[in-house]
Amino acid sequence: MEFSFLRSLKAYLVLLLTGAILFTTGCEDDDHDHDEDHADVDGFILEHDGEEVYRQFDGVETGSVTVAVDSALELSVHFLDHDEEEIEHEEEEGEEHEDGLVVSGADASIAHVEVEEHEEDGDDDGDDDHDHDHDEHGMAIHVEGVSAGSTTFTLSLMHDGHSDYTSLPVTVTVQ
Repeated sequence: MEFSFLRSLKAYLVLLLTGAILFTTGCEDDDHDHDEDHADVDGFILEHDGEEVYRQFDGVETGSVTVAVDSALELSVHFLDHDEEEIEHEEEEGEEHEDGLVVSGADASIAHVEVEEHEEDGDDDGDDDHDHDHDEHGMAIHVEGVSAGSTTFTLSLMHDGHSDYTSLPVTVTVQ
């Protein structure tokens, strides 16, 4: 009787140790540290021609986004860390563009708000004068006034299919 008890105990121990080994080594194939890849964002700045027009930091908003009907505004987006310092976004060689900036929620009958896609060299018309208002390889949004009124949008900084940061609603006034 004592022999069969030791035999069943041995089988349970082997199963338990195998599970523990698989559990502790299961993530060894990952080629990156999950914590280091996520942005620790506490706010952002919207700039036009190098001048800050809107800031949102720790829930406090300053400035405003205003555009005329049938006009467009290109705003560079700079995310801020807990010290209100800009977080540098560096694209790694071969990086997929599934991550990045997402705009949502704007009423398209008042304003079109979309992510500005940048050319790889930062030049729209090929004459090497770098037409964009935002930094080369930077993030930007394009706001176009459609009709008088106001609407809101949110910015989300996406990573691996989820948002590392989502802003409070940003009001756009179209005059």
